Amino acid sequence: MKPNKIILLLFASLINLNANAQRFDKVEIKAAQLTEKVYMLQGAGGNIGLSVGDQEIFIIDDQFAPLSQKILDAIKKISNKPLTFLVNTHFHGDHTGGNENMAKAGATIIAHENVKKRLKGIQRDGTFKSKETIPVITFNDKLNITINDEDVAVFHVSNAHTDGDSILYFTESNVLHTGDTYFNGRYPYIDLNSGGSINGYIEAVKRAMILINEDTKIIPGHGQVSNLTEYKSFLNMLETLRGNIQNAIDSGKSEEDIQSDSSLTKDYDDLDYGTGFINSERIRLTIYKSLTGK
Repeated sequence: MKPNKIILLLFASLINLNANAQRFDKVEIKAAQLTEKVYMLQGAGGNIGLSVGDQEIFIIDDQFAPLSQKILDAIKKISNKPLTFLVNTHFHGDHTGGNENMAKAGATIIAHENVKKRLKGIQRDGTFKSKETIPVITFNDKLNITINDEDVAVFHVSNAHTDGDSILYFTESNVLHTGDTYFNGRYPYIDLNSGGSINGYIEAVKRAMILINEDTKIIPGHGQVSNLTEYKSFLNMLETLRGNIQNAIDSGKSEEDIQSDSSLTKDYDDLDYGTGFINSERIRLTIYKSLTGK
């Protein structure tokens, strides 16, 4: 790479860092206690899961780097025990942006092997992540962790939100952390460019459904704490939209036809599912591309 290009990239990075710092100045980290040991933290980005015990703290995801100190301060209000392990549910920056800071605070990072591959590769801005950002422990299919006197099942769901999604289930607390395989009350982001698919997304929800019951507290990737009833509604939405769009494809509708046809998503648009990051037009296009492979 030419020196002038390197300088421009560094300059752009400094500008972005400053902009990001200002963006997060007013963000507050809010903690909600779900059970005796398990908490959910909300700020900006993906919801954080927290398991607190007499000896250690286990954390799931870490949002953006500029929020790390606020997150650590919020954790200290709950417990002064040390961070030991951190699981990334996938590689996106609103879930892994604080990895380096959490590693420096003592956490050993765990993730699916595809998360490590993506974090080790060249990033969209042409840079590379620091060594401290990269998961130290990886797994292929599933992993069992015993922490704070509780067994936590960590399992990979393939080609859902991305190609490296993990879902975690706290077996005693009866808490499920879905990562971004669940957006509560809104259309999900299915990252087709990173291995995501509508069929894999639906299968991920169905797989998690086997583990839970009416008393389960669900930490979604985005949105408020949820339950089985809401989770079933989310699955029904996904299956309904997939069916509607597949029928439109089978009837010869084009990509442009489906993208512009609001009737395909109207029932859920009316429930405000399209008011989040993914609007109704974008979810129709995403599902169309996933089903057709385009």
